[in-house]
Amino acid sequence: MTNRFYQFRQDLEQLSQQCLYRSRRVIDGPQSVVLTINGKSVINFSSNDYLGLANHPEVVATFKMAVDKYGVGSGSAHLICGHSRAHHALEEELAEFTGREKALLFSTGYMANIGVISALVGRGDYVLEDRLNHASLLDGGLLSRAQFSRFKHADYVGLQAQIHNNAGRKLVVSDGVFSMDGDLADLPLLVELVDQYQAGLLIDDAHGFGVLGKNGGGIVEHFGLTQTQVPILMGTLGKAFGTFGAFVAGSDELIEWLIQKARSYVFTTALPPAVAEATRTSLRLLQTESWRREHLQALIARFRLGAVQQGLQLMDSFTPIQPILVGDSQQVMAISSALFERGFLLSPIRPPTVPKGTARLRVTFSAEHQYHQVDALLDELGKVIP
Repeated sequence: MTNRFYQFRQDLEQLSQQCLYRSRRVIDGPQSVVLTINGKSVINFSSNDYLGLANHPEVVATFKMAVDKYGVGSGSAHLICGHSRAHHALEEELAEFTGREKALLFSTGYMANIGVISALVGRGDYVLEDRLNHASLLDGGLLSRAQFSRFKHADYVGLQAQIHNNAGRKLVVSDGVFSMDGDLADLPLLVELVDQYQAGLLIDDAHGFGVLGKNGGGIVEHFGLTQTQVPILMGTLGKAFGTFGAFVAGSDELIEWLIQKARSYVFTTALPPAVAEATRTSLRLLQTESWRREHLQALIARFRLGAVQQGLQLMDSFTPIQPILVGDSQQVMAISSALFERGFLLSPIRPPTVPKGTARLRVTFSAEHQYHQVDALLDELGKVIP
């Protein structure tokens, strides 16, 4: 007798009919602005490798040398025997980079967010989150067992009402740069609110580090804020840093508490030491090669000007995330497929990742893109978007 629990065909067919079915593409070769997918060469406008460091020769060379020194795997969790000299050095350098007392490495950004939130709040506490926060932040709030509520995107008046109406310990959580819209949280206003009500504040700046700020310090540097004003700062290493993993930076006491209580840190294998060493090189390049941020901003400005001239519906973003609003899931899938056939990889973003009726093409830029590639993309967009 067939166990009906495992019969998923009907549900999968329903996803397909709703244009919500997701498929993987197999990529040959390194991450780059030009990818080979199933033997086809395409210009990549879908990656989060914002500074073009994922295949940087110095980063790759550092990784190879570190493999010779440390091997491939870390072998254990940080608290057992997996915390290498490479991990420790990277944490110290990330703390200095962010202007904080300490930093703590996590194996992924998802694990960082669910671990930090659950370590800081629990039953009887409150977590208040922007509705458009990344799934890891939302899941972290739900898993924490605290009273969890969301406020409308960037509705800080609504947030203030929620903070005011809920007694007890409160943690406000927000993306710095929202991953599907590309806009920024009003961080100075958030700082004022949490200070007024003595609430905690966690900012996930996964898409801001390396991109925003004179030195690539992200949204906190962009707004000229301090550790005291933004006590809990999370960043990922798989985007502008070009490697893998995540970190949380803050006070000495905060990091020591997370080492004791963040279950996704305590009970998981440390990321490979060679990745930590490669990230140290990425961190240096991120700070010293400011031309990457300058070129990135020039690419974004060129694209936005051309898109507006074509009447494309852009969202309010000056970051490398430049969504083109389409609305219908079926239509955005058709546009994405047409672009792929013409040699361009653009991600179609559909519900539930974004709200119903707001399907979009998520265009992302890298410092490795060239002007002629942006111009070619604009030309093709004009042909395939009705």
